[in-house]
Amino acid sequence: MACAAAAHADADTESHLQRCARIEHDAQRLACFDEVARDASPRRSHPDRVAKQEHVDDVHRIEPARPEAGSGDSMLDRRWELDPDSKLGVFNLRAHRPIYILPVFWNPDPNRQPTSDNPANVVDAPQSLKQVENKFQLSFKTKVAEGLIGDRGDLWFSYTQSSRWQLYNENASRPFRETNYEPEIDLVFGIDEPLFGDWRARMLAFGAVHQSNGRDLPLSRSWDRLKFTFAAERDGWVVMLRPWWRIGESAAKDDNPHAEDFLGRADLHVVHQRKEHEFSMLLRHSLRTGDRSHGAVQWDWSFPLQRYLRAHIQLFDGYGESLIDFNHRSTYLGIGVSLLPWY
Repeated sequence: MACAAAAHADADTESHLQRCARIEHDAQRLACFDEVARDASPRRSHPDRVAKQEHVDDVHRIEPARPEAGSGDSMLDRRWELDPDSKLGVFNLRAHRPIYILPVFWNPDPNRQPTSDNPANVVDAPQSLKQVENKFQLSFKTKVAEGLIGDRGDLWFSYTQSSRWQLYNENASRPFRETNYEPEIDLVFGIDEPLFGDWRARMLAFGAVHQSNGRDLPLSRSWDRLKFTFAAERDGWVVMLRPWWRIGESAAKDDNPHAEDFLGRADLHVVHQRKEHEFSMLLRHSLRTGDRSHGAVQWDWSFPLQRYLRAHIQLFDGYGESLIDFNHRSTYLGIGVSLLPWY
């Protein structure tokens, strides 16, 4: 039995080494090899204890599971545990969107007097705002149920919070200009179907999302949506398409009538990793013509400074950088650092 256990451990180690070799990012690949080397001896003598310790390690990671968990060459699998051998159970804290802080977030034309088609949500007097502020974002998710439909269908809860802080506005007591709160729930199905070329369909999801800024009138803004997600990938690339449908409100309670004409009815998100650089582009559009045609584009670029610290540059142009600016077109340039990329 001891020989069989050792042989099984050797096979596991070889499999892990192969997965490590497929990882494109230098730091992640090195960390993967280090982990395999460190665990090789304990695996042979105490496989049960090592397995339990790996589970505990994953529970306390907001970073994606170690590269050897799941398909080492699948960016979507690392984030969403799509393959059967990638499942880590429920209530493990995982990364969702990038976590970053941008000490410089510059807008040449701040929205000093937010408006809305609802008269109760119109600001009467201009606000004192600086062109340069601070922006930061926190984001995480956890799986709350696994295998709801046969052996498929994982239920995920995610939460993202982004703040725009007038840190350099000393005369106005450095207020938080806008914070957006965005809880989501998604029923995720992992798939693996060929599309064209090297592209493969990898994920379908159905979900709901609430987004609000938690403010009193006249600054209150919020909306609720049902959404569908389709994601595909190839080596180093991920494309995610999300159409959504707004849940209607009564005219009196609607903080932002016709928000979907500005914030959009769908978005397209493209992420590309080259060596250790990550590039992303987010496109949103109202899917309408004429005076109802509005949208936005956001570019992000991050690259490593140290092992877990990355430089982060963000450029936004269009409507709805935040909820308070849902009907205000603006251009933002952000420079800072991030702790976690998209994938």
